[in-house]
Amino acid sequence: MSPISPSATVAKPQRGVLLHIAPFVLVVFFVYLTVGMPLAAIPLQVHDIMGFDNLTVGIAVGTQSLATLLTRQFAGTLCDRRGAKFAMLLGAGGSILAGAVYFIAALPVSAPFGSLAVLLIARLISGLAESLAMTGALAGAIGLVGAQNTGKVMVWVGIGMYAAIAFGSPIGIRLMAHQGAAGGFAAVAAGIIVCSVLATAIAAFTKKVARHEGERLPFTRVIGRVAPSGAGLALATIAFGAIGIFAALDFQSKGWSGAGFALTGFGGAYVFTRMIFGGWPDRFGGARVATWSLLIECAGQVMLWLAPAPAIALIGAVLTGAGFSLVFPSFGIEAVKRVPPASRGAALGAYVAFFDIGFGLAGPITGIIAGALGYPSVFAAGAVGAALALLASRRAPRTSAAPTALA
Repeated sequence: MSPISPSATVAKPQRGVLLHIAPFVLVVFFVYLTVGMPLAAIPLQVHDIMGFDNLTVGIAVGTQSLATLLTRQFAGTLCDRRGAKFAMLLGAGGSILAGAVYFIAALPVSAPFGSLAVLLIARLISGLAESLAMTGALAGAIGLVGAQNTGKVMVWVGIGMYAAIAFGSPIGIRLMAHQGAAGGFAAVAAGIIVCSVLATAIAAFTKKVARHEGERLPFTRVIGRVAPSGAGLALATIAFGAIGIFAALDFQSKGWSGAGFALTGFGGAYVFTRMIFGGWPDRFGGARVATWSLLIECAGQVMLWLAPAPAIALIGAVLTGAGFSLVFPSFGIEAVKRVPPASRGAALGAYVAFFDIGFGLAGPITGIIAGALGYPSVFAAGAVGAALALLASRRAPRTSAAPTALA
C-alpha cells in the first residue's frame, strides 16, 4: 500500500478516527498480552520452579522495564528515520523471538542458573519489543489521523495496553496452575508466541504513513522540550503507584473491609473517564484538561489520606482514577506540540519514558514513606506529586493546538 502524504492526515473526519486507529490499538493489545502473561507467571517460575529467592524474582520482573526504558530513544529515533510501521513490525516480531527464548528457558535442565540466564535474555528482548511496538503504534496512529487527534490516540492505545495487562495476568496464572506438557511456563511461552504472531499480522496490514523529511532535533533537545510535560506525567504517576500498591494494605491496617472495591473503583473510574471524556484533551487543549485532571486526582489522594471511614476512601479512589485517567493523553498533546513533525517519534519515545521513570520510582518512594510514616502518608505523597505536576501543566499554553501546526 502506498504511503499517504503528511498533509493528507490533517483533515481526517472525527467520526472515522476510531476506525482508523483500531488496528494500532489491536497491535498494542496483543503485544501487551505478551507483557501481562509473564508478569504474573515469572514470579511463580523463578521462585517455585527454579528455586530462587525474592530478590531474584524482583530482578527477573524488573529487567524488562529497565530494557524498555533504556530503548525508548532508539525506538523513537527509528520511527522518525525508518517509519512507524517498520518500528511496529520490528517490535511485534521481536515479541515472537522473546516467546521462543522464553520457551527455551522453560525446558527442564539440571542447572537452574542457565535457565535463569536465558529467561533474563528473553526479558531484555521483550523490553525492546515493547518499546518499539508502543512507540511505533502511537507514532503511526497519530501520523494517520493527524496530530489534532493525539489525545484520542493516546486514550485508546492506553486502553488497549491496560486491558491487555489486566487480561494477561490471570491467563498467566491459570497456565502456571497446570504444570506438565500442556501447561506451565512452556504454555505461557506458547501463548506469547501466538499473541505476537497476531500482532505482527495486524501490523503488516496497517497503513503506512509517509515519514516527515523536515527538521529533526537531536534527542537531547527533544528531551528538553518534552521534559515539562514528562515531569508532570512522572509526578502524577506517584498517586497511581500509591493506590495500586498500598490501598489494600491501608484498608487492612485500619481494620476496614472492601479494599477490593477501592481498587475496582479506581480502575472503573479510570476506564469510564477515558471512554466517555477521551476526546476532551483534543477538544479543549491538553494543558487545560491536565490542570483539571490533576486537581481531581489531588482531591482524591487527600480524601484517601484523611479518610475517617471506608466509604470516604472509596470516593477518594474513584476520584483518583478519574483524575489520573486523562493525565497521560493531556500532557502527551503538549509534548508533541513542542517538536517538529519529523521528530515526533523521538518525542513520543522520550515522553513515554517519563511514565516508565515515574512508575519505577513510585514503588520505592511510597515504600520508604509508608515504612517511616504509615500507609496513609503514601496518599499524601500522591497528592503532593499531583500538586507539583500542576506546575508543569501551567507551563503549557491553555489553548487547544491548531491542527495545521501539528500535522
